[in-house]
Amino acid sequence: MSTAPRAIIIQGITRSGRAFRPSDWAERLCGVLSTFGDDRQMRYSRFVHPVLMDGVRCVFVNTELRSAEPRAFRFLLDFAGDNELVVIDPTRPEAEGEFCPVPGVDLGAGG
Repeated sequence: MSTAPRAIIIQGITRSGRAFRPSDWAERLCGVLSTFGDDRQMRYSRFVHPVLMDGVRCVFVNTELRSAEPRAFRFLLDFAGDNELVVIDPTRPEAEGEFCPVPGVDLGAGG
């Protein structure tokens, strides 16, 4: 029995194959949903955080964000679309077999 995928990945690669700039784009994007603790240290949201996959900066987006903060989820997908970034989205039915497991990144069903 499979469970619903738990994440999408926004890669720092454009659909034309170029690296997305600036190099800290993933941290900046995740910073939009971050908070600061009492120690004045930034804490990424449990829904969104930067990851490095095969040397490519990416943003891990927990699909629970869709129901918890729909506008934030839409903002992230719009950002990816506006900048023509590659999005690995196992929630799309046609995505079957389109991605492979990445150590340390749990995409949920099939990931």
